[in-house]
Amino acid sequence: MTDTMIPIRPLNQEEEPGSKGTVAQAAPKVKKSVEAKKLEKRIVRLTGQAICDFGMIAEGDKVGVAMSGGKDSYVLLETLLKLQKRAPIHFDIMAINVDMNMPGFPHELLPEYFRKIGVAYHIERQDTYKTILKLIPTGQHICSLCSRLRRGILYSAADRLGITKIALGHQMDDIVSTLLLNMFYSGRLKGMPPVLRSDDGRHIVIRPLAYVRESETARWARLQGYPLIPKNLCGLAENKKRHEIKEMMKRWNREDGDRLYNIFMSMTRVTPSHLMDRTLWDFSNFKALAPDTPPLKPRRSRGGEKSQSR
Repeated sequence: MTDTMIPIRPLNQEEEPGSKGTVAQAAPKVKKSVEAKKLEKRIVRLTGQAICDFGMIAEGDKVGVAMSGGKDSYVLLETLLKLQKRAPIHFDIMAINVDMNMPGFPHELLPEYFRKIGVAYHIERQDTYKTILKLIPTGQHICSLCSRLRRGILYSAADRLGITKIALGHQMDDIVSTLLLNMFYSGRLKGMPPVLRSDDGRHIVIRPLAYVRESETARWARLQGYPLIPKNLCGLAENKKRHEIKEMMKRWNREDGDRLYNIFMSMTRVTPSHLMDRTLWDFSNFKALAPDTPPLKPRRSRGGEKSQSR
């Protein structure tokens, strides 16, 4: 079996990609152009690799890209449009936004952007914000319920629009933070899978940015100048537990740039015989109770890009 390299280590925030930390002050426009091209190439390559590794998109798929107006959703849409032009298969793309009638939401911002770039789109307008406020007491976090309602609305819209895959903008940091949240507060080894089938089997969710770091989507969004929609329109702070996890991850990232990468990679190299889940491993007969699939084995590159294979 051939090793698969996943070069997820993010580029330095302050340096030009590939530089030694020196910045040519005389040519800032050239520097920005070089930085943008290298970052774009990296994000597109990692997204394409994730799509191939997990079979996210197939011939004839109609991919609905969930657009929240945040940085990750913009990066996802632009990256999929670039991959669509060079892919060896044909698939269609439609941008989908769920407008929950939240106070202060810029209703025309996303439609104007979609028309500007010439992508097919659908705005699903439902007055669910009032419903959420009726169900959740004042002052409590609504993130979990809001997320579930949006997912249900996306599923319904996908049925009507003929969407075969729903693409979400979760990146590597989101996947790691969800894993840590479940470990710390639920006592479960559970994260965000790159491909997920709904409980009723009718819908498939994909996460093409799984190999991309949040620092990279943030940099790309800044370079592109996307018209971002603020996160705090609901007027409520982020869930306290998730906020604590994110702050811890920021600290870890400053201390050791490989730590989050290694946590992510641990999800691709699971050894059931060395855990304690009796539904996965028969500790009496020393055999697996679920079929194992070949894990991804990262190999650090030394400069040049190499072909990826399993």
